[in-house]
Amino acid sequence: MVMVAFNKGHLASVRPNSRNLPSQFCLLPARFSFSCFMRIAGFTFNAFSENTYLLIDEATRQCAIVDPGCYDRAEQQALREYIAAENLQVVLLLNTHAHIDHVLGNQFVLDTYKVPYLLHEADLPVLRAVPTYAANYGFPAYSPAEPTGTLTPGEAVHIGETELEVRFAPGHAPGHVVFYHVLTHTVIGGDVLFKGSIGRTDLPGGNHATLLSSIRTQLLPLPDETVVYPGHGPATTIGEERRTNPFLQ
Repeated sequence: MVMVAFNKGHLASVRPNSRNLPSQFCLLPARFSFSCFMRIAGFTFNAFSENTYLLIDEATRQCAIVDPGCYDRAEQQALREYIAAENLQVVLLLNTHAHIDHVLGNQFVLDTYKVPYLLHEADLPVLRAVPTYAANYGFPAYSPAEPTGTLTPGEAVHIGETELEVRFAPGHAPGHVVFYHVLTHTVIGGDVLFKGSIGRTDLPGGNHATLLSSIRTQLLPLPDETVVYPGHGPATTIGEERRTNPFLQ
C-alpha cells in the first residue's frame, strides 16, 4: 500500500486506517500484508518546485529521504518537524541524480541524521559541478556533500522491511537512477518521466536518445498500474504515459 499527499513545503499525511481517503489514494488487495506497506510522504521545495520524498517502511518506522531539495530554514524545518512528529528513523539519503534542485538539502540531511548517502557514480561529476554555479542560480549558501556509497543498478536498497530495486535510467543526467517498489508497483522517478512530458536533455551529460531508451527499457515494461512519482509535478501512471505522452508515441 502506498499513500502520498503534498502541500507546498509541508505534507498532509493519511494513515493506513483512514476511512475517508481522497480519490488519488489506492488500497492494495488483501493479499498484501502490513509488512509490505510503504508510505510515501512528499514535499515540494525550492524555486524549482522540486519534489522531495520520504519513503517510509511502516513496519519499522524507518525511512529514506530521496532528493532533498530543502534549501532555506523554513523548508528544512518542515522536513525535520514532520519526521519528528511521525517518530521516523531516517536511515538513508538517496539521490536519483545530482542536479542542483535535487541536492540542495543533502548536507542538511547528513548533518541532522548522520546517515549513508548513496548516488550512482556516473553522476559524481554532476554533483561536484554544483558549487560552481549554485550562487548564479540563487543559492549562494549551498553546502556540498560527498556520497558515502554508490547505487548499483540491479541491486536492492533496503529501508526496514521495504526493498527497492535500483534501475539505471540515464539521459536527463548521466548517472540517473529510479527506484522501483515491486510489491506496490511504485516508481520514484526523478526527472525521467513526467505527466505528459519527459526530462530535459539540454544540460551537460544529457542525451535525448538515451533518455527515450531509458524510458522504453526501464519504465514502459512495468505494469500499466505502476505509479510514477516524479521530481516535479503530479504523479502519473505507466499506462497513462504509454497511451498519451506525446514524446512516447
